[in-house]
Amino acid sequence: MNIRLNGTEQSVADGASVSTLVSQLTGRSIGPDGRAADGQKLGVAVARNAEVVPRSQWHATALADGDDVELVTAVQGG
Repeated sequence: MNIRLNGTEQSVADGASVSTLVSQLTGRSIGPDGRAADGQKLGVAVARNAEVVPRSQWHATALADGDDVELVTAVQGG
């Protein structure tokens, strides 16, 4: 299936969740609570179809064909 990720078409597996997507993009395992399995901070926020998805809901939020997902990564400095 295809989603729009930060304005670009992205193919994801059927049944993928927000957690699955974040894990693929960061290269880190994500626990069911939305935290990185290694205990380090992720610095990531996700919105699906213009609504913020709370980290605690990443695992339970399934992606659907055509979803518009924005993934924002915190950057130090500024």
